[in-house]
Amino acid sequence: MTSTLIRARTAADLDACVRLLAEVHKNSAYPVNWPADPAGWLSPEEALGCWVLTVDGELAGHLIVTAEGTDTALVERLFVDPRRTRAGFGRRLLEFAIDFAAERGLRLVLDVVDKPDGAVDFYRRTGWREAGRIPIDWGGAEASEMIRFEAPAKA
Repeated sequence: MTSTLIRARTAADLDACVRLLAEVHKNSAYPVNWPADPAGWLSPEEALGCWVLTVDGELAGHLIVTAEGTDTALVERLFVDPRRTRAGFGRRLLEFAIDFAAERGLRLVLDVVDKPDGAVDFYRRTGWREAGRIPIDWGGAEASEMIRFEAPAKA
């Protein structure tokens, strides 16, 4: 029987998270621009929490929720092991973020670039609603807009 767990990320997880992020970047160009300091990129000061999803003790996903003002939280650095996509892990991490924000009375949003890699469709399928778009100049040939999504209402 497979055991999955979402738990707080520890300092001991960070190197494995950077390695997994490198695999994700190689497979889907996320993030669009590889950070000069990936461990620092995975550790933003405004983080309200950082979590990992494990499968039988092995790292399979990552999530950060950051503060955006006083009443809004932002899903960031969400990624899943490319070998484990379509197993529901991304959805589980999003549901975890929704619960986390709801428990704190925070409105939850996320931003995603308009790449044709399936991420935009994934957010729509999971009930997130598009709230706006802004042009970006740092996406190169990969992306030209950032799309803001709002979390679905908690049932």
